[in-house]
Amino acid sequence: MTDQTIPKVPTLPDAQTVTYVKHWTDKLFSFRVSRPASLRFRSGEFVMIGLMGDNGRPLLRAYSIASPSWDEELEFYSIKVQDGPLTSRLQHLKVGDELILRPKPVGTLVHDAILPGKRLWFFATGTGFAPFASLLRDPQTFEDYDEVIITHTCREVGELAYGANLIASIREDEMLQELIGTENLAKLRYYPTTTREESPTMGRITDLLRSGQVFADLGIEPIEPGADRAMVCGNLAFNVEIKEILEGFGLREGANSDPKEYVVEKAFVD
Repeated sequence: MTDQTIPKVPTLPDAQTVTYVKHWTDKLFSFRVSRPASLRFRSGEFVMIGLMGDNGRPLLRAYSIASPSWDEELEFYSIKVQDGPLTSRLQHLKVGDELILRPKPVGTLVHDAILPGKRLWFFATGTGFAPFASLLRDPQTFEDYDEVIITHTCREVGELAYGANLIASIREDEMLQELIGTENLAKLRYYPTTTREESPTMGRITDLLRSGQVFADLGIEPIEPGADRAMVCGNLAFNVEIKEILEGFGLREGANSDPKEYVVEKAFVD
C-alpha cells in the first residue's frame, strides 16, 4: 500500500476531509467533503460547518447541503467574503484539508414542510441556489410535481455558472436519468436572470413576477394557491420581498410542523 492510498484520519472533532474544490468566479466557489457514515439528512437541509478559530474554538456557520440525500459525499456552495470571519478562510481550502462538520441537519426547505401541489417553484439569489441543487437531484421532487421551475437571480452572468452547470449535468447524467426518469426530467424549467450584466433575461425575479413577464416567458399561468408550491432562499431583503409577492398570490408560509404552500430558509452564511 502506498502513502497515496492510505485514507487520511481526521484529527479534529467532527472533522471531514475536503475531496474537491472549484472556484467559479473570484467571489464564488464550491467544495465537497467526506460524509460521516452516520449522517442522515433530507434534501434541502443545512448543517453547521467551519474551521478552528485562532482562539482554539470552532468557528461555525450554517451552510445548505448542495448534494442530494443519496450522495456519498457532501457538497457546499459558498461566497467569498474577504473580511468574513469564516469565508475569508474557507476560500483557501484545498483537497486533503479538514473541515469541521456538526452532523445535525435542520431546515425548512424540505418536501415535508409544504402541502402537495402540481407545480413547484424554487426561488434563489446568489448562493441561495445551494439547497435547490440538493432538491433538484432528489427523485421525490419530480415524483411529487408535474412541473419544477428553478429561478436564479444574480448580478453578473458568471455568477450563474454553478447553477447552469448543475442543470446541464442533471439533464445529461445517466445515473440521475435512471433515478429520476428521463420523462420526469422534461418537467424541469430553468429561469436565470441578471440584474447588472447583460443576459437573455434581465431583471430581479421579484419585478418579473409582479409584471407577469416570468409567466409570459415560460408560457404558463400565474401562481395560484390550488396548484403552486414554492421554496425561497436568498438574502434577507429578497426573502421579505418575495414572501409579500407569494402571499399576494394567495400562498401561505409553512413549516415542518405546519405545512402550507411555501417555505423560506432563514439560515445565512457570513
